[in-house]
Amino acid sequence: MSNRDDAREAIEVHRAAGRRFDAGGTRSFVREHGRGAPVVLLHGVPVSSFLYRKVIPPLAEQGLRGVAFDFPGLGLADRPADFDYSWSGLARWTGEAIDALELDRCHLVVHDIGGPIGIEWAIRNPQRVLSLTVLDTMLGLADFRRPWTMRPFAVRGLGEIWLRSMSRFAFSELFYIQGVADRRAVRRHEIYAHYELLKRTDQGRAFLMIMRGFELTEAKERFLAEGLAERPYPARIVWGERDPALGLDHMRVAQRVLRVEDPILLPAKHFLQEDQPTAVAHSIADLAAPLG
Repeated sequence: MSNRDDAREAIEVHRAAGRRFDAGGTRSFVREHGRGAPVVLLHGVPVSSFLYRKVIPPLAEQGLRGVAFDFPGLGLADRPADFDYSWSGLARWTGEAIDALELDRCHLVVHDIGGPIGIEWAIRNPQRVLSLTVLDTMLGLADFRRPWTMRPFAVRGLGEIWLRSMSRFAFSELFYIQGVADRRAVRRHEIYAHYELLKRTDQGRAFLMIMRGFELTEAKERFLAEGLAERPYPARIVWGERDPALGLDHMRVAQRVLRVEDPILLPAKHFLQEDQPTAVAHSIADLAAPLG
């Protein structure tokens, strides 16, 4: 079989492991496994819940229930043209998804832009959060600069050309360079699956709207910092020490905002869920499992 065929098979295995659900008038997809307290796993860009496929099983082994769903516009979720793809819009929808999945209280795990999105929901619903685990994300928003691989997508016209001209192989090479420290742990067809899930039915148009909906303002940064300062739940930072997109300077911002002195550094780049899934799961579970 070719890498393309293997990618399609990987997507079908992923699809079969989850289910469709409705939230806020939009259909999405959730993959969940395990018993015990739910752990909501939020992805970023340009990925989807597929990123957590290797993290969910070891979470279940630790007595937790991993729950990973797709943001609208990505993965197996619908991609309505009139959806609010800003971080605030996705935060509102996250709350609707958590309600639709009937999750009263949960442990929250955020990654990439899932950080400001998920944390906004957590700030507005502090009594529903049992713990917060932050994986390579951004909290210093006013000074944030997109990594060079993502920068063209934010420019109207250029983003369409950049995405349309990017082949599966080019996408996979960029994914390896930015996201994977141990190439042996992630086969190329798995990254091709990310590519297929990104473009899917709309060739990535909703993804481009997400990339242009970043709220990189002092007001949003202040809202997140002040809200996190009042949180009633514990927090943990887990970071890829070789992340070229969100490096250790971003981790130190997260440390300051969350007041976490002992981050867990893994030998990984940006997509640490790909080549360090067991270590990621155990880091989450060490915080979450004792809290019930």
